Amino acid sequence: MRLPSSIFVSVSLFTAETTAALYLSSTYRSAGDQIWQGLTLLFTLVPSVLVQLTLTFIHRDLSRDRPLVLLLHILQLGPIVRCLEAFCIYGSVGRVEEPYVSITRKKQMPKEGLSEEVEKQVGQAEGKLFTHRAAFARTSVIQAFLGSAPQLTLQLYICVLQQAVSIGRGTLMVISLLSIVYGALRCNILAIKIKYDDYEVDVKPVAYLCIFLWRSFEIATRVVVLVLFSSVLQLWILPVVLLNFFTFFFYPWVLFWQSGSPFPENIEKTLTRVGTTIVLCLLTFLYAGVNMFCWSAVQLKLNDPDLINKSQNWYRMAVYYMLRFVENATLILLWYVFQTEFYRYICAPLLVVQLLIGYAVAIFFMLVFYQFCHPCKKLFSSSISQRLWECSNFLCLLWGPRGRGVGPAEKPALEPPPSSDKDVAGDTAEMNGNLSQSLSSNP
Repeated sequence: MRLPSSIFVSVSLFTAETTAALYLSSTYRSAGDQIWQGLTLLFTLVPSVLVQLTLTFIHRDLSRDRPLVLLLHILQLGPIVRCLEAFCIYGSVGRVEEPYVSITRKKQMPKEGLSEEVEKQVGQAEGKLFTHRAAFARTSVIQAFLGSAPQLTLQLYICVLQQAVSIGRGTLMVISLLSIVYGALRCNILAIKIKYDDYEVDVKPVAYLCIFLWRSFEIATRVVVLVLFSSVLQLWILPVVLLNFFTFFFYPWVLFWQSGSPFPENIEKTLTRVGTTIVLCLLTFLYAGVNMFCWSAVQLKLNDPDLINKSQNWYRMAVYYMLRFVENATLILLWYVFQTEFYRYICAPLLVVQLLIGYAVAIFFMLVFYQFCHPCKKLFSSSISQRLWECSNFLCLLWGPRGRGVGPAEKPALEPPPSSDKDVAGDTAEMNGNLSQSLSSNP
């Protein structure tokens, strides 16, 4: 049984970020910055409350007699208690005989075209640890994109306005960035395990490193672009953010309404129709928050029983990164055009180039991951390189004639038509016959 290290990392980031945010808000209060203090506390307490609700919902504590645990959740100490409970379960494995075990069947990755199915006994303790890991994987995503991402954007914006980075603010920004990257990493691993639930998925350390670099460059450049744009065009940042958010929020609902499927009823048996609607709205809210800052590896499909689209859509990913790159380039170029004397000590052209290259590096590591490091790449019907080649060929066919300015029927008149080998041989024989006839007639 594996050590629940992912739970420890999630709780450590949650605790460190909350502590740093509370300390920073106290410094804002002493300095008289009530607006910054209120926003810092808002981006700390709202995701904390959502994390407590998520843990309570997944562990079904409302239907169990556990008043002490519920009290600790109200005091925002739920993640710490869950972490201690998970390590207690891990430490008690093998000491007490379990009353029953369950059997799971998982397929191994295909080797030479063959895939074997392996049975595995799962004890009660391992099943509880699995529930804990699944719960903290989801709370890490919530904490990252509903708390850490807005917090990082806010603190970086304050740094730009004040042209200074204090120790408390810098510490909170580093922890928030690590929390976002870790949440995006957990989102990737969660998507892989949901899509390939029938297989035994083994993620290698190289894959973790590749995802970490991919998400670090992608999120860091995205946050910097948004902050720089908002610092010179404060009134235009709101339409940009709202357009991004509502596009991703309503996109799953539009696909659901177009499919004509009935309303989902199997999310939770104890939920009413209103409760199910609230849960789905919160899920799409989180989905939109993730896609605001980076590519969501998990694609929602509300008409599916698992609420997840398990097909690998390379074209959707390609369209997302193309549009996001164009958007980032547009925002940073607008910042470059409308920048004020406030940025006179910054080499603006170099910064623009660095941000564009940073996002391109993120795309590069993403391609490396899907091409070489994905744990289930043997199950792909086609690799991402093949799909990119097909996309490039399609774009060449679409824009090629326009780019040349000469259509297929507009070839120059002097260009000789192509001839086959048979035509060349016939012409040669005819020339030889004419030559011999002329020689015989003129001795």
